[in-house]
Amino acid sequence: MKKNFVEELKWRGMLHDSMPGVEEHLNAAMRSAYIGFDPTADSLHIGNLVPIMLLAHYQRCGHKPFALVGGATGMIGDPSGKSNERNLLDEKTLRHNQESIKKQLSHFLDFESDADNAAVLVNNYDWMKSFSFLDFIRDVGKHITVNYMMAKDSVKNRISSESTDGMSFTEFTYQLVQGYDFLHLYKSNECTIQMGGSDQWGNITTGTELIRRIGNGKGFAITCPLITKSDGSKFGKSEGGNVWLDPERTSPYKFYQYWLNSSDEDAEKYIKIFTFLSESEIDAVISEHEEAPHLRVLQRRLAEEITAMVHSQEDFENAERASTILFSRSFKQDIKTLNEKTFLDVFEGVPQAELPMADIVSGLDMIAALAAKTNFLNSNGEARRALKENSVSVNKEKVKEDYMLTVEDLINDRYIILNKGKKNTYIIKAV
Repeated sequence: MKKNFVEELKWRGMLHDSMPGVEEHLNAAMRSAYIGFDPTADSLHIGNLVPIMLLAHYQRCGHKPFALVGGATGMIGDPSGKSNERNLLDEKTLRHNQESIKKQLSHFLDFESDADNAAVLVNNYDWMKSFSFLDFIRDVGKHITVNYMMAKDSVKNRISSESTDGMSFTEFTYQLVQGYDFLHLYKSNECTIQMGGSDQWGNITTGTELIRRIGNGKGFAITCPLITKSDGSKFGKSEGGNVWLDPERTSPYKFYQYWLNSSDEDAEKYIKIFTFLSESEIDAVISEHEEAPHLRVLQRRLAEEITAMVHSQEDFENAERASTILFSRSFKQDIKTLNEKTFLDVFEGVPQAELPMADIVSGLDMIAALAAKTNFLNSNGEARRALKENSVSVNKEKVKEDYMLTVEDLINDRYIILNKGKKNTYIIKAV
């Protein structure tokens, strides 16, 4: 038995609105649906995870998902002219971004099998590039009235906003372009459903209207809620900006940390939306968490599931190990298992001093390492007192004044961790 897609969305808190009749439409046969993705970067970010999970659940329920890359709109740039992120792109860059996005989507969707409901990636640039302006306004524009377009909340809000300088023609007609995408996929791929965030309802229903008026058919809309955080801060953002799916942009360690640091309230919501765990499995995790909230069982399971899914099981295990490494009893051995990027992530913000590798090769005494060569401590006298008080550690192991730093102490052949007491940490980088 295939799962009921609409029911699956409801219990996961992923259904905001849908057109009447869509559930019966889905239950009658395998259906095709699509969601659009912005191709202006070569990576998606966790703000895209809700629509990605929508498509993934859709396929798991036996239906056929289409991921549409908005190459045509990517070549226009941001219609409002306000976004620095959506710049005008050339075709070569768009194609590169498309392939990168498909690779990331492949972690969630099956593109390769010969199953009837295998996922398909399409780019609206392929059918819009030869569409002249005159053809568009003749074949598409005449079917939608200005009154209809003005009635959309997305248009009314922009026009009535006190801060706006007005609405560009490009931005105003964006709903027509998106609506035509739906019509094109309806005619060429029997795609009868478009899904997206709740803010896309107006654009999606313009597509259903074009299908009715030009295609003499019926299209449906399904939207999901826009995700918010309980503390009011924006979901998907960290101190460094977007939390990306590309490990080169956001390391698996930082990705893991983002989910691990979720509040209890958010984690209970996120684990339903961003994992494939069943309702009974999630209920069991929540119950276990409530018995001992300080253990953060819910956050740990959420971070495990989503990190392994977006990256890999190995990346999750490395990120988990890195998260607990500062408290590890075998720190010296464990720290050497981290790659350099993860090591630097763990010690982000810790003061560093660069020393010539020759100093480490020949052996560096602790007084010089703490004061004269690095200025970690203010004077040789302060360094000597700290060593006598047994408060100095090298790679988390206590050392005396007679200890010499050598290449044996190097982590990733480059770093040495010094501690004075529990709170003061310093990094020596051999160059």
